[in-house]
Amino acid sequence: MAWKKDDLFLFLFIFIIVSLYPCHGNFSQANNKQPNFRNASSFSTMPNSPYDYIVVGGGTAGCPLAATLSKNFRVLLLERGGSPYGNNNISRLENFHQTLAYSTPTSPVQRFLSTDGVFNHRARVLGGNTCINAGFYSRAEPSFVRNAGWDEVLVNESYQWVEDKIVFLKPAAPWQSAVKDGLLEVGVTPFNGYTYQHINGTKFGGSIFDNNGFRHTAADLLAAGNPPNLQVFIHAPVQKIVFDTRGTKPKAIGVIFNDENGNQHEAFIKTDEKSEVILTAGAIGTPQLLLLSGVGPKEDLQKLNITVILNNEHVGKDMADNPSNNILIITPEPQNQTLLQVVGITTKGFYVETSSGFGINNDSIVTVKNGNMSELKEIFRGGTILEKIIGPLSKGNLSLVNTNVTSNPTVTFNYFAEPEDLRRCVAGVSLLLEIAKTRPVKELMGNLSYTDEMLLNMSLNANINLIPKSGNETKSLPEFCKKSVTTLWHYHGGCIVGKVVDRDYKVIGVGNLRVGDSSWFDVSPGTNPQATVMMFGRMMGVKMIRERLSAG
Repeated sequence: MAWKKDDLFLFLFIFIIVSLYPCHGNFSQANNKQPNFRNASSFSTMPNSPYDYIVVGGGTAGCPLAATLSKNFRVLLLERGGSPYGNNNISRLENFHQTLAYSTPTSPVQRFLSTDGVFNHRARVLGGNTCINAGFYSRAEPSFVRNAGWDEVLVNESYQWVEDKIVFLKPAAPWQSAVKDGLLEVGVTPFNGYTYQHINGTKFGGSIFDNNGFRHTAADLLAAGNPPNLQVFIHAPVQKIVFDTRGTKPKAIGVIFNDENGNQHEAFIKTDEKSEVILTAGAIGTPQLLLLSGVGPKEDLQKLNITVILNNEHVGKDMADNPSNNILIITPEPQNQTLLQVVGITTKGFYVETSSGFGINNDSIVTVKNGNMSELKEIFRGGTILEKIIGPLSKGNLSLVNTNVTSNPTVTFNYFAEPEDLRRCVAGVSLLLEIAKTRPVKELMGNLSYTDEMLLNMSLNANINLIPKSGNETKSLPEFCKKSVTTLWHYHGGCIVGKVVDRDYKVIGVGNLRVGDSSWFDVSPGTNPQATVMMFGRMMGVKMIRERLSAG
């Protein structure tokens, strides 16, 4: 296959940055129990009496939520994508970048480009983003838990439930250890060892990749469910929520979804006040589905001839994505492939993470001229260190393009709209340049030496986005931040607490409808959110069961 220049640079971007995304489990690939699921076309042959709960989206939160609720109640889980099992690009660490490199109508990812000019992705597979990220696992900061008003005992139990099943602590690789020592040398202290906890300083976190390089995903958590009570269908994109509008306020009563053959099906919840439709379609999919179902800004819905069920101007608003910028460091000898293991949790509004190797055997000779690589393939040796802005403070919005649920909505994140986010980025990039000069990192460089401008140039050339470059970005760190910004796929928002959902995550103004994913987050939890999203699915399920059983 002939590569076009833009495709090659996009592949390059995905290859490097996804490595940065992203541990002690009680089972391995060999004894991992695969959950039961079926193609959506078989729905018509199954008993389909009303359910206690319909969970829309079999992703990072939806899988643990559905598994937990099924212990006591009848649950239907609908996932728009396919199965992660048997796909080596998902399950093998050395192949994971290839999943994000290609986006087709049936692939596990759906690529989208924000209006900011930054490439991004949505998961489209059972297990959600846990199937396509780089696996890093770290809990939320204690303040996130307190601000959410959660029971800390239940939070810890729910984290532990996830960790016992699919999370691992891995030995540190040489590159990761060097960056760890570099972080300590520049003052990101103390060293907190191996821990899932969010603690200021430098630490090694967990991973959903085991020591054999095999990925364990949220889909695996479905095996903890109660099979007689749990029906899971893949290739089942939900088209809209069905409402009963005859009472004083609209109530969700079911959903309409398609199967892999394009045939339409309906599923309903029981006609009581306790049964619910729960949206876990992700920070893009959940507000999109609310809008398509008639819950959102009245004027916007009417423009697309969508019947207005509830006028709420806040649906799709307060979207955010944590901006990230990285420094590329080429080394004489190729580094072993590592995904994120070490993280620096600073008190200056950003986190530092790193990866290396990128899984390519590269025997080319490194030559750097004026800060530019002589060969694109040379970028695959060495490693990269990034900073990610905490929060962020800058917010954007999401709106529909059309009424087709398979289409991407228009998404704007407004990176660095808030000056504080830009200030944090400048401080973060400055620290990355300091880390590159530390003894442990310079030892890996051997006889190579780079100025700050050379490092910034190499990094700017390696990053891919559609933000126009002027050629002067390396003269100004604020310009470098704005022009080299990329994503770590930690976007969130669109259904914020107090505006779209209440403190129990029930949709305000609508009965029997709840949100159970990161679309309600106003900030991204911890260094990387997947641990907290899985925990939240488990915690929400336990809390709902307790409340329902105690009510009789």
